[in-house]
Amino acid sequence: MQTFVTLCALLPLLCFVHADVVESFEDAPECMKYFYKEKVPELGASTPGAARLCQRFVNRYHFATLYDTIHRIAVYSAYQFQPSNGGGRENRWFVEPQLVDRSWQGEMKDGYWLGQDNPGVYLGERQALNEDFTNSGFDRGHLNPNGHHAVPSRNATFTLTNVVPQNPKLNQNAWRIHESQLTELFLEKCPKAYVLVGAIPSADSWIVKNNVKRVNIPDYLWNAYCCVDNNDRPIQSGAARARNTEDNLVEQLSLDELETFLQQFIAQPVGELFYNNCRA
Repeated sequence: MQTFVTLCALLPLLCFVHADVVESFEDAPECMKYFYKEKVPELGASTPGAARLCQRFVNRYHFATLYDTIHRIAVYSAYQFQPSNGGGRENRWFVEPQLVDRSWQGEMKDGYWLGQDNPGVYLGERQALNEDFTNSGFDRGHLNPNGHHAVPSRNATFTLTNVVPQNPKLNQNAWRIHESQLTELFLEKCPKAYVLVGAIPSADSWIVKNNVKRVNIPDYLWNAYCCVDNNDRPIQSGAARARNTEDNLVEQLSLDELETFLQQFIAQPVGELFYNNCRA
């Protein structure tokens, strides 16, 4: 033990012990960089059973997620766009160990192997599992898209706390095209882009397994971005929404329009999604 303590004193990054599940994002300064000027949205703050996840992979944070443990989908994920450096898709799907037991380690883990290592422990009480999506008719739809990141952040997006049941036609067509258009916009005009991507849960549409409502099928997906220059001054902002259906249509909105739209579904004030609503 003395050797470990000494090693941590000399090499603190090696002994990084911040939890992945935090009481508030402000408790983890490394996690605040995914919010423009470190302003965390009020959106979803009062969601029953909400968990705040600083998504940790290979011992560092990559993005932040406000996760609804009752509907077992994210309220939103927040990230900074990164130009992709290539790399393929992950073959694994990760889960959050601390949504099973707060005493477990904070880094996302392959759900299959975490289950093998903890026989008799049910991992899915407060989060979706890979088997929930199997033969469900829905894609594992990324909120924070892997194509908006370089490795290893790209790999970290393959956590089930960052996906929702998404209509395959929407996921593979209009929404995918929208994400690609954002990539082109960010590369052309944005030295830095802050992005929020979220889902609006349905009233009573679920993936059901063994007669149990497991994962809520959201009615809408939405995203919003704030593009800034190298001095963090706003350049451009925008938003979009899409019904999670075969309509396969993405509607472009302003931030104000998106906030008004979101307010229809939330009792508490939505407030600004970005600091000063991304205005100069």
